[in-house]
Amino acid sequence: MKITQLVLFERSEMKDRHLARKKIREHVADKTKLPILIFPEGTCINNTSVMMFKKGSFEVGGTIHPVAIKYDPRFGDPFWDSMKYSMMTYGFKLMTSWAIVCNVWYLPPMVKEEEEDAVHFADRVKAVIAARGGMSVLPWDGGLKRKKVKESFKEEQQKKYCQIV
Repeated sequence: MKITQLVLFERSEMKDRHLARKKIREHVADKTKLPILIFPEGTCINNTSVMMFKKGSFEVGGTIHPVAIKYDPRFGDPFWDSMKYSMMTYGFKLMTSWAIVCNVWYLPPMVKEEEEDAVHFADRVKAVIAARGGMSVLPWDGGLKRKKVKESFKEEQQKKYCQIV
């Protein structure tokens, strides 16, 4: 872990998030260091959509080099439904797959525009990645895989639906 210079933090701890953001900002400012690889979704889903990006990676400044990754499920599906399969079952399924094939597209670098906040920048990057990978854009995060939907989110969606009707 020391060799790869990982920045580990507990997402639920505010102090950890601030410290991680500071470390990433310092890393980005040092031009002698290699770029950082960040997975801003925070989780992986079933290869059909791109979920909400965590905004922290887009608050630190610097240039974002988006990469779209989409698995080809014809030979083996690397998606792990942790609610359905144990880690051992998933590992066995993955190791006995014919092949794990994925398409990787390196997209043009992107920078935050002057009037743009981190959330809008993240959404813009996410839209570019989703378009290239032929995936849909989802406005929620991966936490919905394991948690109940907040009542406030349900109410917000109900209000939007009422406006349409």
